Amino acid sequence: MGHLNLPPSKRNVRQWRLLDLVSAAFFGAVFVFFLLVFTPLGDSLAASGRQALVHSTGDPRQRQKLVALVESGHQQTIEACPSEAVDHMPCEDPRRNSQLSREMNFYRERQCPLPEETPLCSIPPPAGYRIPVQWPDSLHKIWHSNMPHNKIADRKGHQGWMKEDGPYFVFPGGGTMFPDGAIQYIEKLGQYIPISGGVLRTALDMGCGVASFGGYLLKEDILTLSFAPRDSHKSQIQFALERGIPAFVLMLGTRRLPFPAHSFDLMHCSRCLIPFTAYNGTYFMEVDRLLRPGGYFVVSGPPVQWPKQDKEWADLQALARALCYELIVVDGNTVIWKKPSTDSCVPIQNEFGLEFCDDSDDPSYAWYFKLKNCVSKMASLKGKHAVGSIPNWPDRLTKPPSRAKLMKNGNEVFEADTRRWARRVAYYKKSLNLKMGTPAVRNVMDMNALFGGLAAALLSDPVWVMNVVPPRKSSTLGVIYDRGLIGVYHDWCEPFSTYPRTYDFIHVANIDSLIRHAGSSKNRCNLVDLMVEMDRILRPEGTVLVRDSPEVVDKVARIARVVRWRTTIHEPEPESTGREKILVATKILWKLPSASH
Repeated sequence: MGHLNLPPSKRNVRQWRLLDLVSAAFFGAVFVFFLLVFTPLGDSLAASGRQALVHSTGDPRQRQKLVALVESGHQQTIEACPSEAVDHMPCEDPRRNSQLSREMNFYRERQCPLPEETPLCSIPPPAGYRIPVQWPDSLHKIWHSNMPHNKIADRKGHQGWMKEDGPYFVFPGGGTMFPDGAIQYIEKLGQYIPISGGVLRTALDMGCGVASFGGYLLKEDILTLSFAPRDSHKSQIQFALERGIPAFVLMLGTRRLPFPAHSFDLMHCSRCLIPFTAYNGTYFMEVDRLLRPGGYFVVSGPPVQWPKQDKEWADLQALARALCYELIVVDGNTVIWKKPSTDSCVPIQNEFGLEFCDDSDDPSYAWYFKLKNCVSKMASLKGKHAVGSIPNWPDRLTKPPSRAKLMKNGNEVFEADTRRWARRVAYYKKSLNLKMGTPAVRNVMDMNALFGGLAAALLSDPVWVMNVVPPRKSSTLGVIYDRGLIGVYHDWCEPFSTYPRTYDFIHVANIDSLIRHAGSSKNRCNLVDLMVEMDRILRPEGTVLVRDSPEVVDKVARIARVVRWRTTIHEPEPESTGREKILVATKILWKLPSASH
């Protein structure tokens, strides 16, 4: 083949090469642009890029950079987590926890990853997510598409737990030990214990299923905190919270449950399968620690008069006798005991070797605290907070409880706090255009609750409040329970034990104090992680209210934009004496693009 004879160029070869490279790069960039914008390949690459970013934040240095960008306002949004993370709970991750010890169910307790091991991304809602059914209708039905998990309905439908009905899951109100419905079961218990009349107010339902027992006790003004672990049913607590019933993901394993001593007037186990006599009665000791003097302990199901469980049933009765519990009744497979009102029962000469805990033991310390096989004392309060001595509900809400009196100037501080929150809530409702007091708000969290003043001020609203007290301020959670309110200890440098999208309204005063070392300006963790966690547990179109100094509120506002919250900033109520601003934020309902499913 012949060659073309081209005229020699006036430019040198190096210049021509440079031009060729520039032209090739330009046309290559145009080609890639069209490929990404106008073909499906672009979508799949974008999706894989999202995944890469999510996983890259597991690299501590990369993650630190991203946190710094968010804090400085130079990051527009945090990326979405992948679609399989819709129900993710960082501290109850079965894939992570399944490698841990089975002894005393350690692997089913909270096991939190380090912050640098946690992807920094926003949990998406499931496809088809809808704003939840409002209370009180939600007690009986929820949207199927909000948690399309049919396992419980398939396995437990015949026991009246729940069933699928068109676009809804419906809840007939049954349970394994009360297939005819919680209402009839509660009426049966009411023959033996004072369900009505305000004598009983706080209850703990252990291994609660979908929490129908707690849901139907609400009409008796008994406020029940229901708990169960994340287990093979996957989502029983998620269903309970979607119904608007107070609930919490929790396992009785190797540690004390995160509540103060003598908190509950009633403790209930309906086929909860907790082996109360195992480990020399350790789990019964935990029930005893939490049960208010004079309170009631109800067990329905195994081992109570249960086939092939004669020894377990005999041991349970012997343990109750050793603690001087009064046997109220054995009715079929249900037993009811009453705890003594004082320490007059000294557990000596018993087959379980039970003894009182050391004087050095603080029975209300319960944050990552190993279970003790000893009997918690109640002497410090001289019987003043026993059932029957403590005021009936609702009088106990506003009367300074005996535990407040143990604090310096406790009565005065308590009463001032109660007045302050009445003023604040009145201002919130009148001036901040919140949905408080409407059916749109049911599940409320106070992240820094002190004495539960916010919850007390919301008493007339159709809400329940999860009062969270940092473990370093442990003395105040007992006061909250004495008032007839509920709550938990929690350190906000860790994720909370709940499913995504479970609270309508989150309130936090002094958010900065939750992440700082006590008495120091240094942080223990960062505000970005805390707000990503708040976003995880907040429902779409839910509200966050933050009270803090103007500087902190400005920082919160910058991060809020990155987690897709709409914000407004307000002056506090006229009576406020501190340097405060109030930020009100609404979480936008966003969804993953369909290509990423």
